[in-house]
Amino acid sequence: MGTFDAEGNYIPRPIIDHDIEEQLLEDAYSSTMIQVEDGQIVAGKVVKVDRDEVLLDIGYKSEGIIPIWELSIRNVADPAEIVTLDEEIEALVLHKEDKDGNLILSKKRAQYERAWGRIEDIKAKEETVSGTVIEVVKGGLIIDIGLRGFLPASLVELRRVRDLQPYIGQTLEAKIIELDKNRNNVVLSRRAWLEETEKEQREAFLDDLKPGERRSGVVSSVVNFGAFVDLGGMDGLVHVSELSWKHVDHPGAVVQVGDQIEVQVLEVDLTRERISLSLKATQQDPWQEFASSHQVGELVYGRVTKLVPFGAFVQVGDSIEGLVHISEISSHHIDLPEQVVTPGEELWVKIIDLDIARRRISLSIKQAAEGGVVAAEFQEHFGEHAYDTEGNYIGTVAEEVAADQDEAWAQYYSEAGGEPVVAAPEGQHAPVPEPTPAQELAPAQEPAPEGTV
Repeated sequence: MGTFDAEGNYIPRPIIDHDIEEQLLEDAYSSTMIQVEDGQIVAGKVVKVDRDEVLLDIGYKSEGIIPIWELSIRNVADPAEIVTLDEEIEALVLHKEDKDGNLILSKKRAQYERAWGRIEDIKAKEETVSGTVIEVVKGGLIIDIGLRGFLPASLVELRRVRDLQPYIGQTLEAKIIELDKNRNNVVLSRRAWLEETEKEQREAFLDDLKPGERRSGVVSSVVNFGAFVDLGGMDGLVHVSELSWKHVDHPGAVVQVGDQIEVQVLEVDLTRERISLSLKATQQDPWQEFASSHQVGELVYGRVTKLVPFGAFVQVGDSIEGLVHISEISSHHIDLPEQVVTPGEELWVKIIDLDIARRRISLSIKQAAEGGVVAAEFQEHFGEHAYDTEGNYIGTVAEEVAADQDEAWAQYYSEAGGEPVVAAPEGQHAPVPEPTPAQELAPAQEPAPEGTV
């Protein structure tokens, strides 16, 4: 450094060759630069953003290089998406000097180290983290919380979510439920956070929900054992046994996701926060419906569904089956039902007992042969003209059918060489001669006892 004379003028110090030794000069340069070691976190300014790397000035003898894959935990196509020129950022020293003498840094690993300390503190305090969804993976979502946090699909919402793609780019808040730095494993639960924040709302919703009342909802999920229905705040379960009065092989045969349905509340479990619902309770019980429209002594048409050693089951209505005991199958003794009837056969049966409380109907084939009042729905089917005022079947035949029968009998007698057929006046049917004994034995197409079908 120079000096000053008595008048205050500055006199510079003369510079001579080799004023500072070479080692001292190197030390002087080094004293103006920071010292770095592998694994150290440093701060610096972005001085260049290239296509595949970023240069960071940290006050070292050369700028540090951050390769594109070390910029972020996200998949980066352009470094400019992550940093900007002159931005101050932190980076972790990967190599103080690589084989080419370059300082190699990592921004994402610096964030990772900082994040672990913060996340461990949050976990200890049972607080929440917030981050952006950056990826959909098998089984859930990846959230950027300074490191890759895994949010399982089952813990995204209070109810199961099938399509996770809409969550990409959304900022979600979640609780940390598992933390293992050695395995680099962070498991999150947004559902746990939702359960805490919505606890009061859920309690109010459950308190307002009473067994027996009906609610409208939307089917949110269909599983093997039933269907979940969103009631506008919480999901309730309709067990497969409560979907229909009929037998259900799979819930998907009755309801689909997105269907809007009306259900009845069966049970509200406040402790476990579970709601049991019924779809069939909103529909008329087919047994009650059958009982209200039928009575003992009526004739109904049915189809044999199953044979058992003691009788035959006959379907007489929608999902309604009755039992014909073996003693009611025939007027003569039989050893097995299959001696008279076969599965799939359609026939008339008489209702001899209705036990709606036990859901049992007793039927009789042999008593149906004795006649009786035909059930109303069958009277409507065949027409009122086919029954008398008491409901007994009298078998009135339509004119066009009678004309066909006349023609058929005429052809029959003509071929058999029987009595000639006398033509009837227009609008009348020709008289039919009495059949011979051989003809009386011929099986009729639709045998029915007098007064029955």
